[in-house]
Parts: sequence; structure tokens; C-alpha cells
Amino acid sequence: MADSADKPGTGRHAKRISSILVTQPKPTTDVSPYFSIAEKYGIKVDFREFIDVQPVSYKDFRKDKINILEYTAVIFTSRNAVDHFFRICQEAKLEMPAEMKYFCISEQTANYLQKYIVLRKRKLFVGERTAADLFDVIKKHKGEKFLYPCSDIRKDDLPVFMRANNLKFSEAVIYRTVASDLSDLSDVKYDCIAFFSPSGISSLFINFPDFVQDGTRIAAFGPTTAKAVIDAGLILDIEAPHPNAPSMTGAIEAYIRRHAQTDVGKPNAKNA
Repeated sequence: MADSADKPGTGRHAKRISSILVTQPKPTTDVSPYFSIAEKYGIKVDFREFIDVQPVSYKDFRKDKINILEYTAVIFTSRNAVDHFFRICQEAKLEMPAEMKYFCISEQTANYLQKYIVLRKRKLFVGERTAADLFDVIKKHKGEKFLYPCSDIRKDDLPVFMRANNLKFSEAVIYRTVASDLSDLSDVKYDCIAFFSPSGISSLFINFPDFVQDGTRIAAFGPTTAKAVIDAGLILDIEAPHPNAPSMTGAIEAYIRRHAQTDVGKPNAKNA
């Protein structure tokens, strides 16, 4: 976990976290580890999307002259990619053939895929967490023709890998990622802000160009998000995933436990 040089409960860590802004949509159910943290530690948790996902119309998609049924495998790296890929398929009135192979970046993405199709295990290949986890699997299927549905803003690792290994693949931009309009937020004075993509960091400064971190703890999920935090000149206090906390909520709670002190340096009763 990322941590500044201060010892636990001292320096910028001395003030306990009493408010968190999560830069993602609010969970649709009451069952969420964020709500558990809020109740357990007496913390206010707000949710607000910092990036807006805009669909690419089927008309614009056709301009790229991509025939989905010419491909034998599809690579999914996010739920958004799954949603918009099948939206395009529906608008094109296409039905995925039973022999189509699906390569998913994580178990979560694979499970989400079942929202649209009935999966056969022999047609599904899943990584652990990142695109790099899929590389060895993809190498074993060099004969496939891969389609990579993605945003106009995406990581370079997968395309670079595919080209370096002379694999047949095409990118299909099916949605765009833009900064959300956060003008209704009078300020971003939270004890902790959790980010999940470099686009979220960009959105912060697009909306609040004079943002000063001060004592706000910054949490980042994934190495590219962590790099974006540092490149923006911010202090990275909480980084996920890591061996002891594979989730953002786990990393935040681990930080709270490590720095479980009140503003005056006394243990917080709820954490005692």
C-alpha cells in the first residue's frame, strides 16, 4: 500500500477520515462494503461519477467497417465494454455464434458477461486482474482473430502486446469517456477521494483546476491510476489492489485501521 513517510497516526495521517468521496456510481443495493465502512467507522460516504460514458452510435460504428462476425474471439476489459458491445450487436441485429470465444480481464467481467449470453466454459478464458494476466492465455490461441471493443481512451498494454506477437486483432471504439460536469459540487473537501482511472484524475482538474490536496487522502485503484495521481503532483496515500487488500474498500479500511486516531491523537472509540 502506498503511504507517505509519516508514521501511523502522525503528520497528514493524524486527522481521522470522517468523509469519503467515491468517484463511481452509488451502489444500486444496500449491500455494499462502502456502506459497511460508513456504519462501522462512523464515516460519511458519498458517490459521484467523475467520468461520463457516452455510447458510439451504430451509424458511427459502421464507419469503421468492422464486421463483428468475421472475428472468432472477443476481448473484454470492462463492464462498459460488455454493455456497449452487445448494444451494438442488438442494433445490428446480430446473434453471437456458439463457437465465439470470450477473453475477460477478470472473474467479475466474466460473470457480468452472463447478463447477455449463456457461457460454455470451453469458450471462456479469464485473467486474474489485469490485461497482462491474459497474455499467456491469448498466446495459446494465436489462430484466433480477435476483436477488442474499447473506449476512445484506453490503455496501451493490450494493443502493444497483440502487435508485438503478430496476432490478428482489431480495435472497435464503441463508447467514449469524457469528464463529467461537476459544477454542482461547490467543493471537493473530503478527507479521502477514491479514484479508479486516470480519466477520473483528469476530470478532477478539468472541473477544479485550482484543486489543492492539503490533508485530503487520495486513494487509487490500479497501477495506471496510481501513476496518474503521482503525475498530477498529488500524494498517493492509499493504493489498491495489494496482497492484503485486493479491493478498494479493503485498502481504505486497512488505512483507517493503521491510522485509527482522532484529531487529537486519541484512539477512535469505534476502532478500539
